[in-house]
Amino acid sequence: MTVDRLMIEAVAAHPLFRDLPAAEQRAIAECTGETVFEDGAMLMRQGDQAEHFYLILYGMVALELHVPGRAPLVVETLGKDEVVGWSWLVPPYDAQFDARAVGMVRVLAIDAACLREKMARDHTLGFVFYQRFLPVIADRLHAARVQLMDIYSHPADYAEAPSAGKKRGKGKR
Repeated sequence: MTVDRLMIEAVAAHPLFRDLPAAEQRAIAECTGETVFEDGAMLMRQGDQAEHFYLILYGMVALELHVPGRAPLVVETLGKDEVVGWSWLVPPYDAQFDARAVGMVRVLAIDAACLREKMARDHTLGFVFYQRFLPVIADRLHAARVQLMDIYSHPADYAEAPSAGKKRGKGKR
């Protein structure tokens, strides 16, 4: 497979892959493209198939949880050199969060199916990815836990707005 030298260099420069052997960097680059998202654009939606994961080159991405009846809950905001998406690695490969561009965002977009295929053929590459992504998964779970603790310690701040014509609270009518 032909791969652009600049893409290999971009993959090799990212902290997640910097210390990998050149052959593994090349294999990752074969699954990689560069993409730009405008302010407010969705990189992924909670529940959708995780077809890519992203390495942020420039800008910020908000990880959000959809909460019925209220604005999305921002779990974490990610910036340069951080990873967006881990669900591509865990069956059934459904995104666990929304990921929204905050301002213009430039990323390396890595095709999940392409990379999973390479990992199935090269178990060493697969092992490397699991080693590198388990801390990402743990970080996201920690961030979600902190947000949940905040919600439960300040429930009024997160209460669903009452619908028109309905009263809130307890009491007889």
